[in-house]
Amino acid sequence: MTLPRSVVVPGLLAEYQAFGDLIGSLSSEQWQAPSRCEGWSVADVAGHVVGQLADVTALRLDGLGSPEATARQARERRGRTPGDLADELEACTKTAADLVAGFDDAAYAAEGPQGNGQTLGFGLEALWFDTFVHADDIRVPLSLEGSSQSGLAPSVSHISQELTTQGWGPATIRLNGLPEFAVGGGDSGRVISGDPMEFILVATGRSNASGMGLDASVNIYR
Repeated sequence: MTLPRSVVVPGLLAEYQAFGDLIGSLSSEQWQAPSRCEGWSVADVAGHVVGQLADVTALRLDGLGSPEATARQARERRGRTPGDLADELEACTKTAADLVAGFDDAAYAAEGPQGNGQTLGFGLEALWFDTFVHADDIRVPLSLEGSSQSGLAPSVSHISQELTTQGWGPATIRLNGLPEFAVGGGDSGRVISGDPMEFILVATGRSNASGMGLDASVNIYR
């Protein structure tokens, strides 16, 4: 179950604003530097994040989230400057704000345009998670500060839903400073505790799962 609309909608828009501020501040050298995503530059990561929102607001949803769509989004924006992408993201965020302003709680809980039985809320929370994690993929190799704590809960919420869908668990995710999230019912007595960001990194294959006493099956991208 996703976080409430009253949390996700403003939080998602604020995350995009923060991402635009981040990429707009980068130098040309930082723009071409390697990101934490293997084989991708900082510019490629930014191109994916901006391109994903551009696709969503234009309702180009076929294959969204697939490796092919992700690569296309980055490829289409190669050669553009940090300012160019920050401007595109600002325009797309305004469009997104206009769109989500028309959604009430019933629409949020109903199946979204992405289909597959997933709710609109699930889709919006997934976008927040993706943007938050990719901002970290840029900041960490560039040794930049400023990661927002507000993206932790929606990221763990999204991961718990993905793990449930994949049949992982049951387990209860009880991380420092966050509410509990159940995976697969969460009734087995197995409890995952620790630092939220470390769990996010582990569950997305960015950090070794053994550090939290887990194995590679917790990676939602396995």
